[in-house]
Amino acid sequence: MSSAPPVPDLQEIPADTACLADYERHAQARLDPAHWAYLQGGAADEHTIAANLQAWRELTLHPRVLRRLADGHTRTALFDRPMAHPILLAPVAYQQLAHPDGEIGVAYAAAAQEAGLVLSTQSSTPLEDVADAIVGDADRGPLWMQLYLQHDRGFTRELVMRAVAAGYEAIVLTVDAPTSGARDRERRAQFSLPSGISAVNLRHLPARPERPLAVGQSALFNDLLHDAPSWDDIEWLRAQTRLPIVLKGVLHEDDARQAASLGVKGLIVSNHGGRTLDTAVATATALPRVVEAAGPDVAVLVDGGIRRGTDVLKAIALGARAVLIGRPYVHALATAGALGVAHCIRLLRDELEIAMALSGCATLADITPEVLYRPR
Repeated sequence: MSSAPPVPDLQEIPADTACLADYERHAQARLDPAHWAYLQGGAADEHTIAANLQAWRELTLHPRVLRRLADGHTRTALFDRPMAHPILLAPVAYQQLAHPDGEIGVAYAAAAQEAGLVLSTQSSTPLEDVADAIVGDADRGPLWMQLYLQHDRGFTRELVMRAVAAGYEAIVLTVDAPTSGARDRERRAQFSLPSGISAVNLRHLPARPERPLAVGQSALFNDLLHDAPSWDDIEWLRAQTRLPIVLKGVLHEDDARQAASLGVKGLIVSNHGGRTLDTAVATATALPRVVEAAGPDVAVLVDGGIRRGTDVLKAIALGARAVLIGRPYVHALATAGALGVAHCIRLLRDELEIAMALSGCATLADITPEVLYRPR
């Protein structure tokens, strides 16, 4: 294990940065076009990316007035872990593409703003280094490890044990990407990882065994998908660790019910940010059904298209316990490093507080479905 680097140097935030969308245009101006295509792009025609954003916009608020709001707060808890607010940073691979400080800068920013952090299996920084940077901070938010099940179960078990030993508090298993999506924008840009950036946590993964294909067989169905996770793997993973297991990428209510029956503690309603299956349902649309099917004992979170504090408010009103953001904090990282990420989180939290106050909600418990306008 290498030692964690020092606290990143603070960079200047552009003066005209007032919301998360401002970071997006600044990031595009700073990043290599091929890197931008990878970090920003989605699958096929990118309809799902647009749908995620539009679905939150189409939900309208029905505010109440003259309610007592003094001493309100955004506090919540996940898996009995107190949180200052319901905002987490979603797992994003290869963050050093956006900024040299990468995952370390993001971790410092998340800790400073008391936000939860979910580290990607495909981090460009060792998982131990990220944990070492922040685990001693008593005020930080939760630290979770995202996992892709690998073809070698022994290696996957070792990866989980590394996360446990380093101090991660939950395992987030991505279940909606048995294969990559058809990312046209990325392919047009001819993206490839630059020298010096790699999935360092997978460095010692044994090579996949070759499966010779017969004439007419598919390299996807007859080879790669032999290693795709199944419900049996969920039971296997639960046997490897006492940490809560969270499934990321659930959109269908029947999957939510099955996950709950297997003792899964959390679900993230996600369509992988529109990077896998294009025209998949928007997360805001799928969220209420998943919440209902999962039941009260399963914590349901949501990502995809969260850009405003009002979006966070709407997600809570639809039954989510918390939200995750991905692209916005990467934009902020590319623009102004760790300080940009901290500012991004703060902007979203401030907007959530404003939205709560103007809707008549002093606490997250006050954010009920009645906050959303329903035509009679």
